[in-house]
Amino acid sequence: MAHVTNTSYSQTGLFHRVTGLIADLKQRYAAYRVYRTTLRELQQLSTRELADLGLSRSEIRRVAYHAAYH
Repeated sequence: MAHVTNTSYSQTGLFHRVTGLIADLKQRYAAYRVYRTTLRELQQLSTRELADLGLSRSEIRRVAYHAAYH
């Protein structure tokens, strides 16, 4: 009695999971870079410049998070 195992299906499934994982990591890293860049740029502004934008220093992290993840 012959037994045939189809391994290409499991390898393809694994390939798609790995490529999906890599794509997800790239997307997360890109969002993190937007967060860090926004945070750094806002922190470099003076209190007066932030006030002109309608922000206070305590809002910088929230604004940077919103820019990156929403």
